[in-house]
Amino acid sequence: METILTINNLTKKFGALTAVKDLSFTIEKGNVYGLLGPNGSGKSTTLGIVLNVVNKTSGDFHWFDGNVSTHDALKKVGAIIERPNFYPYMSAIQNLRLVCKIKEVKTNKIEESLRLVGLWDRRDSNFSTYSLGMKQRLAIASALLNDPEILILDEPTNGLDPQGIHQIREIIKKIAAGGTTILLASHLLDEVEKVCSHVVILRKGEKLYSGRVDQMVASHGFFELKASDPKALESILENSGYFTNIQTENGLIRAFLKEPLEANSLNEMMFQKGIVLSHLVKRQASLEEQFLTLTNKQTV
Repeated sequence: METILTINNLTKKFGALTAVKDLSFTIEKGNVYGLLGPNGSGKSTTLGIVLNVVNKTSGDFHWFDGNVSTHDALKKVGAIIERPNFYPYMSAIQNLRLVCKIKEVKTNKIEESLRLVGLWDRRDSNFSTYSLGMKQRLAIASALLNDPEILILDEPTNGLDPQGIHQIREIIKKIAAGGTTILLASHLLDEVEKVCSHVVILRKGEKLYSGRVDQMVASHGFFELKASDPKALESILENSGYFTNIQTENGLIRAFLKEPLEANSLNEMMFQKGIVLSHLVKRQASLEEQFLTLTNKQTV
């Protein structure tokens, strides 16, 4: 499979703050990647570095086969990393013609791009009359004018109402279905789970996980447990060697498995240790539960 972007041991420091720490991952052609993490986890800094607007401290990255300069490679990249910025008293089509002139590309993709984002009927309306969602959709249209091999979006649904969020997600799915690779930075688990095929999870600039979304969710699951002596139960679970993480809340214990274990086997194990379980349910971990386990329950 063709590699679009390779990042090796990338680090960025702002004085005493390390925004990105020893980060490595690859982007393969034809997939939708989610760069997922809480605010301040280094997502935007990472995107800024690979788009040549932020200088790295150490490490390296290269686009495509590594034989082209970053300047030339970025001609094949479409990106939205800031709020949409167009001339307010020019129409959508006038703004996009100007973008084509700046990017030195032909205007033949304007109609196709506007139709894709659902703005062709409003092509002659001034940008100032657009809602926030429409402005974001126009920004996506502008990023597609150079027919990019990869589209990079930084928090594309930020500030939008539910309808606007749904529209942007459907547009992303359409673009991906056309074969364009997408790298999407987001702090929204729901967004990544619904749109992305792969995910890179960051916390405080460090990578916690990189791989397919479905493989991350396809864990060994977890048990929900209750007993009359919860502290004794928790102690036995911690010393059993079967679990990666154990959480207790309002008397309910959640024990996340690191290897297969059936409910009847756990029940028998607890009984032999003198623990009678009053509640025993085995569940499959969702992406949210996996994320919270990885980030030590840090909120998004």
